[in-house]
Amino acid sequence: MSIQLRERILFRVLQLIVVVNVIAFSNSKPVLNKPDFPCKPPHFDSYPFCNTSLSISTRAKSLISLLTLQEKIQQLSDNASAIPRLGIPAYEWWSESLHGIASNGPGVNFNGTVSSVTSFPQVLVSAASFNRSLWSNIGSAVAVEARAMYNLGQAGLTFWAPNINIFRDPRWGRGQETPGEDPMVVSAYAVEFVKSFQGENWKSDDGGIGFGFREKRVLKGFGEESDRGDELMLSACCKHLIAYDLEKWGNFSRYSFNAMITEQDTEDTFQPPFRSCIEQGKASCIMCSYNQVNGVPACLRGDLFQKARNEWGFKGYITSDCDAVATIFEYQNYTKTHEDSAAGVLKAGMDINCGTCMLRHTQSAIDKGKVQEKDIDRALLNLFSVQLRLGLFNGDPRKGKYGKLGPDDVCTSEHKKLALDAARQGIVLLKNDKKFLPLNKNAVSSLAIIGPLVNNISQMGGGYTGIPCSPKSLLRGLEAYVSKTHYASGCHDVPCNSDAGFHEAVRIAKKADFVIVVAGLDLTQETEDRDRVSLLLPGQQMSLVTSVARTSKRPVILVLTGGGPLDVSFAEADSQISSILWIGYPGEAGAKALAEIIFGDFNPGGRLPMTWYPESFTKVPMNDMNMRADSSRQYPGRSYRFYTGTQVYGFGHGLSYTNYSYKFLSAPSELTISASLKAGSDKNILQQTGSRLDYVHIDEVTSCTSLRFHVQISVTNAGDVDGSHVVMLFARVPKVSQGTPEKQLIGFDRVHTVAKGSKEISFGVDPCEQLSIANKHGRRILPLGNHVLMVGELRHSLTIETY
Repeated sequence: MSIQLRERILFRVLQLIVVVNVIAFSNSKPVLNKPDFPCKPPHFDSYPFCNTSLSISTRAKSLISLLTLQEKIQQLSDNASAIPRLGIPAYEWWSESLHGIASNGPGVNFNGTVSSVTSFPQVLVSAASFNRSLWSNIGSAVAVEARAMYNLGQAGLTFWAPNINIFRDPRWGRGQETPGEDPMVVSAYAVEFVKSFQGENWKSDDGGIGFGFREKRVLKGFGEESDRGDELMLSACCKHLIAYDLEKWGNFSRYSFNAMITEQDTEDTFQPPFRSCIEQGKASCIMCSYNQVNGVPACLRGDLFQKARNEWGFKGYITSDCDAVATIFEYQNYTKTHEDSAAGVLKAGMDINCGTCMLRHTQSAIDKGKVQEKDIDRALLNLFSVQLRLGLFNGDPRKGKYGKLGPDDVCTSEHKKLALDAARQGIVLLKNDKKFLPLNKNAVSSLAIIGPLVNNISQMGGGYTGIPCSPKSLLRGLEAYVSKTHYASGCHDVPCNSDAGFHEAVRIAKKADFVIVVAGLDLTQETEDRDRVSLLLPGQQMSLVTSVARTSKRPVILVLTGGGPLDVSFAEADSQISSILWIGYPGEAGAKALAEIIFGDFNPGGRLPMTWYPESFTKVPMNDMNMRADSSRQYPGRSYRFYTGTQVYGFGHGLSYTNYSYKFLSAPSELTISASLKAGSDKNILQQTGSRLDYVHIDEVTSCTSLRFHVQISVTNAGDVDGSHVVMLFARVPKVSQGTPEKQLIGFDRVHTVAKGSKEISFGVDPCEQLSIANKHGRRILPLGNHVLMVGELRHSLTIETY
């Protein structure tokens, strides 16, 4: 039996012991569908930690002072033990809510009043909408359902989402869970989801309770942010800190992988989403990852934890990924004993261990002088403070601010509509030769639908999914438009190791008026603990697609599933494949959304949040963390910002049933930095290249505020179809430093336009943030000279000078 398996078994045994203790404490059978809570009257509500008039810190410290050392240690696992003498029940910290309440964590169960929840598209699909208000509304909807389930005793209050690691390598099995490869987009998603999930949008007054969903996310002015205090509706967690994007590739495993990252890549790629999640999103949790970072296990990186707290203003708790403390000793051999691991993470600033390593070894570590009780007290202060902010010690939660939420607030028509809208907005039209799509539903006499996932509802959500409210297969969604449909799987399953089903697929394709082939990935190909080795369609799927395309009356429509990029160059070049749509993992409403797009009831507007690379990219070692290209070793770089090789589809690619044009209405042509520089900095920058100034260090500019400006753009829908359109503003900066990006996204928005109509939008640009780059030392610099602002094919020059 492996060490990890023994640890898991012991973990579950301890959970059973906790349940027995709780039952004994309550002196009665547990009541189903009711949450247990501390500070119950009349015996347990007089403690200072129950007094809501006191500060959070005072209450937390009071509670800590009442605990024995053993009781303190028993709080250091995700399954925190009950403290019966104080009336405190057990608490499970681990619940999941990536794109809806998920069944992965032990904190959630679907065996009570709520048996299903709204399943939104996987994060990568929602990210393809490039719609901040949509992301915010999804976070709000998931929060309502989460709090309702908590009120029914079916979920906790602390959820370990979102996943904001950069989708660095197209083979990564968990890339589907992320908002993509661009740090700005990932950061924006993190901010919107976390703020709304933790309760920013909540309203409660005489007019009713609930969330005010945003029709349009207002882009706030410079420096604006809301002040909602310390109260939390729920707790969101930014994971996985940091540089975690490899599961199992070759001889490398996430449990022992040492991610070697440069200061430059740390500053402008791996770190920004976490900084934004904390500074702007006000996340109340960080999860440290399994991997090492530059030779040190992530959960021992006290420097990162201190940066989060001291520089970014983090107020919350830090958890390990599950069993990540044990892996420091067992897999990485970084410490000599389990006690060293438990002591090390506590002293580094981590607060709680998903798993049992700290539960089992902290007492011994104290006895051996490796860690002190004050280190535990520090961790408990963070843990209890978050629970207090959640109102966990305020009495019966059903009598509190969110107490009225219940089963009627789960799987609501509003949430289902939002899931449908998210799928619509996230689906990407990759190819559409001769405007083959949309189909005229009144002119389609018969339809052949082919593919192993066509009649499968279990794979619509992707990883970290719960039980959906109203799942529907792609077949059922398309049948709603065409009554005469024929279905064949073609392949027995997604791995498609046999062509036995090809004959039937070809047969129905020959007879049908139109043909749709669904190909791509599912969780057998990409998931947690599983990376891909190829970017091609699995098994014989490519042969299935081409066989059907060769025999159909008309060119076929190819629908691609899955999160990871696919090399479908063969389909892009094949005139018998007229249209290609990427649906990813579209959630419970994905079938309806796809059908609406194919038959023209919705105009697609999604954009790829990830570069789609050719199969040749698989020659690049997945363990090479460098973002920048290096021609000396034939290394092509990663992501649209640095990749220099060929691509199948680029970041931001996405077609529409209409055409758009742009016009710059206003943007400065010149910016001057003069007295803004700190004293003494002129001498430093003059040393760069003699008398020529190439850049200024951002930390030497005293007033970045004075450099900020707005870019006004007109967007014109030149076609005959209304549609929502993603406008993406990029910048190309002067190449004054090694590793300068090819271009970088500095603004995006999704706008609705009517046919032949125009709309004006404005982007705020902070040069110190958006036009700066990281040098090789990880220091931000603002290049001087000619910057180019780009939207579509349009260019605008901006010169930045100093004197």
